[in-house]
Amino acid sequence: MSDLSVFSDPRSVAVVGASANPAKWGYWLARGALRGSSTRTVHLVNAKSAVIEGVESVPSLADLPDAPELVVLCAPAATVPGLVQQALSMGTRGFLGITTGIDQAHDEPGLERRIASQVRASGARMIGPNCLGLYDATHDLELAWGTFSPGSLGIISQSGQLGLEMAGLAAHAGLGVSRFVSVGNQVDVTAAELLSDLVHHDATKAVVLYLENFGDGRELVTTMARLRAAGKPVVVLTVGASEASRTAARSHTGSLTSSLDVVAAACRAAGAVLVNSPAEAVDLAHLLHGSPLPKGRRVAVVSDSGGQGAVGADSLARHDLSVPRLSAPTSELLSSFLPAQAAVTNPVDLAGAGERDLAAYSRVVDVLIQSGEVDAVVLSGYFGCYGADTPELLARELEVVESLAEAVTSHQRPVVVHSMSHDSEAVRSMRAQSVPTLHTIDAVARSLGLAASLAEHTGAPIVGPAGPEGVVGASASYLRGRNLLESYGVRYPAACALRSADDLLHAMSQLKAPYVLKAGWIEHKTEVGAVAVGLVEEAAVVAAYQDMSARLGEGEYVLEEMDQRRDVVELIVGARRDASFGPVVLVGLGGVQAELYQDVQIALGPVDESQALHMLHSLRAFPLLDGWRGRARVDVQAAARAVVAISRLVAENALVFEAEINPLRVGPDDAVAVDALVILSDTIAARTPTDPKLTGAIA
Repeated sequence: MSDLSVFSDPRSVAVVGASANPAKWGYWLARGALRGSSTRTVHLVNAKSAVIEGVESVPSLADLPDAPELVVLCAPAATVPGLVQQALSMGTRGFLGITTGIDQAHDEPGLERRIASQVRASGARMIGPNCLGLYDATHDLELAWGTFSPGSLGIISQSGQLGLEMAGLAAHAGLGVSRFVSVGNQVDVTAAELLSDLVHHDATKAVVLYLENFGDGRELVTTMARLRAAGKPVVVLTVGASEASRTAARSHTGSLTSSLDVVAAACRAAGAVLVNSPAEAVDLAHLLHGSPLPKGRRVAVVSDSGGQGAVGADSLARHDLSVPRLSAPTSELLSSFLPAQAAVTNPVDLAGAGERDLAAYSRVVDVLIQSGEVDAVVLSGYFGCYGADTPELLARELEVVESLAEAVTSHQRPVVVHSMSHDSEAVRSMRAQSVPTLHTIDAVARSLGLAASLAEHTGAPIVGPAGPEGVVGASASYLRGRNLLESYGVRYPAACALRSADDLLHAMSQLKAPYVLKAGWIEHKTEVGAVAVGLVEEAAVVAAYQDMSARLGEGEYVLEEMDQRRDVVELIVGARRDASFGPVVLVGLGGVQAELYQDVQIALGPVDESQALHMLHSLRAFPLLDGWRGRARVDVQAAARAVVAISRLVAENALVFEAEINPLRVGPDDAVAVDALVILSDTIAARTPTDPKLTGAIA
């Protein structure tokens, strides 16, 4: 990555298209640029030489006394190519492209990217075009529509307007913004580069990223992991939860995996966290800012209202957090200084103790944090309002805030406050001292649940690049697909290929009954009657073959030994190549009901055995594998090895676009696959494979 300092601390800026009209983009850009005029030289370019905010503009770049280091392009689309050429000849190092529709204005598809290539060839860089702008609090650089409050949150957003919304929410939450960049069309500078530039940006303490197109997703994962390692948690917002991406899927793996699922897996690999809305993003960033992560999901709720405590406990439970009953010694210690009517088992109801002495809040929190029985404390209700409603109590309330902050620092357990006040002095003090304070208990519970998930997923190393994108091509035959999977260690029953009825007797002599007959070229066999099971006698095998061949036609049929083991759990194991994130692996409850249950876990591939085991243990149906209601435990290690194998197959072989086993029959002694779907990539299917394992996979 080249130096991007021109977009954070340029020596000089020229706003081309500056305007004196407050309703136009050029006005906001000019006004923002002028705010940093004590830090850098600011030039305003306006074709009519208008006076803007008391500053005279010049009619063209040629009229400037020297070359601007950064040029902001807010001029008509038709003029942009010439402006870029002119600025490059002057020695400009950076371009911020606000203007949209450049390709359309010139009726030249790809013109924007050709301009970007020209910029890079000259040693310069470009953000945008079609972006809302950028802001850097440290260097007083404001080149965007909107208003920003300086702070500690970095925002990188593909949608300028949505990024601006998050900046406003950050200001309201007392976080403010350290750096904001609207990436626009990303014809040159990418979101990954801008994220990487935040790793060593001292002012940024947490990052929110909004993207719709992830480009080289694996590069982004690596960058987000670097930010996490630098103590800067990353919160990701995206779109793609709709069913549209699943409807055309040829495999169960495709139909069970949306683009949002893949992004969530990428976030887990990076040690980042995925949220659903701008408000969730900023709430979570606020909680993560300076506050320790919870080491588990046990939470104590403290309130001066029984109702608020009970509602708080219910809200936490909805976000997979537990509110455990406190031990007798801890309850007795609380009882020693709280009123007799106080509830001391969790939730803790102060029963008016807070009104009598505000120090009761900090004393209770201190006991709970030191007990070792909870991983976080939620303070819910009126605290934060005392000083605002009764000024005489403000000093005492601020002392309690100090005590809460000291407890967090000393014991490294988060204290999260739900305050009925939006913005009192006490609330601002808590936010400044790493005691996150939100206005609703729902926001507290949701954010604390996400923080607990973040603590559980510290990140997993990913191996190799995403690889070629490829296009979905033809599927390999069943027999060739299973041969390929067998070469990676997946176990299958013995089988023989059938080309005609004459092959039946020979196949039966080589195999043990009962048998399964399959039409090997059909992807989803059950739906069209392309599989017959439980065949024992010769007559039954012949009849099944005659019926199937009459209905389905000629082709490669397969006779296979039938897996008859008892106490078997059927899983689906699949992997596919995602356009942005490369190999993605899935495991879940399988069989014909796989899409009904939708109990799956997804990770970026390839995975190792420990990662595969974690995926299996994370399934809601894991108790079925672990001896549910007295049944025998199945061989989870063998299932994990199958997950590893299929993830390696797709990760290591660019010829394979997708592979799936459904079902993988996991019993107490082993895991046996009884289906195989291998889909090749049209992009490179015509090439001669160099791996001998692949020669049998070409249909």
